[in-house]
Amino acid sequence: MLKVRKFIARLLPYIFICLFSVIFIMPLLWMVGTSLKQPIEVFSHESGLFPGNPQWGNYADVFKRMKFGTYLRNTLITSVLPVIGQLLAAPMVAYSISRVPWKGGKYIFPLVLFTMMVPGQVTQIPLFATWSHLGLTNTFWPLVLPAFFGGAYYVFLLRQFMLSVPASLLEAARIDGAGELRALYQIFIPLCKPVLITVGLMTFMGHWNDLLTPLIYLHDGSKYTLAIALQRFLAEAKQEWELLMAASTVFTLPIIVIFFIGQKYFIEGIATTGLK
Repeated sequence: MLKVRKFIARLLPYIFICLFSVIFIMPLLWMVGTSLKQPIEVFSHESGLFPGNPQWGNYADVFKRMKFGTYLRNTLITSVLPVIGQLLAAPMVAYSISRVPWKGGKYIFPLVLFTMMVPGQVTQIPLFATWSHLGLTNTFWPLVLPAFFGGAYYVFLLRQFMLSVPASLLEAARIDGAGELRALYQIFIPLCKPVLITVGLMTFMGHWNDLLTPLIYLHDGSKYTLAIALQRFLAEAKQEWELLMAASTVFTLPIIVIFFIGQKYFIEGIATTGLK
């Protein structure tokens, strides 16, 4: 009897996890299934979740009606370059306020935290005015350049991890004559690999899914990202639900693939910073 109770106690968490997984995955399965249906099958209960005769032509129609190659190129520019910027800037800022002995570090870090408390909507108007005076609206610069100064949240993640690195490693490097940059790139960067992958994944997904910022700064249709293109397609297609779901699947699939590829490092990176 005791063994049965232990077995049930071990089994219950997995049952709850499976139930919650089904709840979260059902909208995704419905989206993919609807994208493969004929118009008459979309709201028909007889067709089931997935149709018996998948209409792969729905995806071909989406590619014909959208300049997918152009939108994908623009989205990759505004998603990959910020990743490079964050991976260059955030570790240097985090290292300077956690391991470099200078008086300004204890004042800079609270300011960095303060910027996390300010809603992004509050700064949209002054930022737009600044970029407009610089003549950089309707370009990719407002979407890419800020990342090369480091995001506050990513600086915070990296700082938390760098503080957990034993001080003896840094002291030994300094005794051997290593400068701050050498200590950063030869000691801390290799140790920060899980956190850096986490930063890269979060940055990429954030910019890939971003609709508001490109919508504010980009006015030329040839510079639209996939997020804007999908929003425009939703307005144009209206009642063509199978095409809407096909376009949504195309937009969502790369994020899902990238997340599953980097899932191990993503979880490890969050765990190693001590955050819950």
